[in-house]
Amino acid sequence: MSIRIGQKAPDFTLPADDGSRLTLSDNRGRRILLVFYPGDETPVCTRQLCDYRDGIEAFADLGVDVIGISRDDADSHRRFRERHDLPFTLLSDADMAVAEQYGCRGLIGMKRGVFLVDEAGIVHYAHVEAIAAFRRRREEILEAIQAMA
Repeated sequence: MSIRIGQKAPDFTLPADDGSRLTLSDNRGRRILLVFYPGDETPVCTRQLCDYRDGIEAFADLGVDVIGISRDDADSHRRFRERHDLPFTLLSDADMAVAEQYGCRGLIGMKRGVFLVDEAGIVHYAHVEAIAAFRRRREEILEAIQAMA
């Protein structure tokens, strides 16, 4: 399945790195940036999430909450967050069911994907990387957020 701009974002509930469970629809009224990534502590994923960390004030100023999603478990996510001082929630999609809903399930793991969901749950930006070594940079995401108006 592939998510298109203008579609309602598929709802889900996943375990978070702090032991809670996060349901996407419980966050209506907020802009959410869903960041699917292959794994904690991998080189490209670490660069990508640290890039978003370094721009967290810009995301916050635009009313956007960043949420990372990978197959890794909560313990791995906690260590990853602490090591890199990541100021956003990381969710565990162990069976990749949510990744599949968003078109981010690959043949051998999770594909890298970024989705911007508005306050009503509608997707305004959707990009799934064809090659795992590439990533969406913070500047491109911020431009997409500003274009939402």
